[in-house]
Amino acid sequence: MKVAILGSGNGACAMAFEWARAGHEIYQFDFPQFDKQIKQINAAGGITCEGEMEGFQPVKYAGHDIETCLKGAQLIFAVGPAYSTEAFGKACKPYVEPGQIYVVCPSSCMGAVVIKNALGLSVEDDSVIVSDTSTLPYAVRIVESGNVAIYNRLKAGYKLATLPSSKNDMVYDLLKPVHDGLEKAKNILETCLQNANPVLHPCITTLNAARVENPGDFFFYEEGVTPGVGRLLKAIDDERLAIGKALGLEIENDPDLGVRQGYMTEANYDTGYSRAPGFAGIKAQTQLDYRYYNEDAGYGLVFWLSLADKLGLEVPNMRAMLQIVSSIMGRDYKAEKARTLETLGLGDYTAEDLFNI
Repeated sequence: MKVAILGSGNGACAMAFEWARAGHEIYQFDFPQFDKQIKQINAAGGITCEGEMEGFQPVKYAGHDIETCLKGAQLIFAVGPAYSTEAFGKACKPYVEPGQIYVVCPSSCMGAVVIKNALGLSVEDDSVIVSDTSTLPYAVRIVESGNVAIYNRLKAGYKLATLPSSKNDMVYDLLKPVHDGLEKAKNILETCLQNANPVLHPCITTLNAARVENPGDFFFYEEGVTPGVGRLLKAIDDERLAIGKALGLEIENDPDLGVRQGYMTEANYDTGYSRAPGFAGIKAQTQLDYRYYNEDAGYGLVFWLSLADKLGLEVPNMRAMLQIVSSIMGRDYKAEKARTLETLGLGDYTAEDLFNI
């Protein structure tokens, strides 16, 4: 099967490696401004991996011609942060073919809807299937260009949802032989809410902001999560679970999920993270202007608050965190509306409509 990978970061390279290892023809695309990895993959003819998957796997094409990647591709993965999803969708629009399956990995906050909108399709349109996942199936870092290290290939807790939802079983059956930790979600709100990055990253960064700026040279989880930080993490996570419950979804708390995924060995909000094997050695970012704020607060928290407002829920910790992050950064993330029900075209949907999307 021809598989197209959109993106060339950590997750995209790991995804390309694993699907090549499973015997598929891999075509990898990224925009010209992100050429470092693509050039090396093209020169080497593939990707080298170490850690939980090892060896070299060929990539048939690595470059900036998206038409070459998409033509005849049956499965297309868009792998990148929230702010890359719409750009990928718009780039694909001229070349989309009926019957293709797109998977936004991870969802990064309603990624399937973003791709549908960018392709000019309604969420109900089944001529092109668009799925998204709750998270990446790997903890992975680029060692050097064209070489990745995977230190946790998720054992479970990697959730999939599809637009339209009637096609979820079909996509699940296609992906499951490669991603054995894959699980079915009820809908794309579940894949969105099950990713706890907007709980973790803004909170830990904010409570360690001086260390990040001074300059930051510390371990983000090992040193950045203390009992006090853990208590705030739990308060925000409880609000995330409450949003899910109001939508009829059973969202798993993050420590329990972290244990199932293989990141953590303790299901609590402080030592669960600070002593987690899967988070060991992860250095903190060196500036506050980073995706932990710009993506996880500017997209994730903003969208969750949009849901809470729709549902009439009080989420004071989540709301305070977004306000504090905005003040720290000198920008109004809520007013920017990078990702809300309204900007996604879902503003008129009821809670029941959203559940049945």
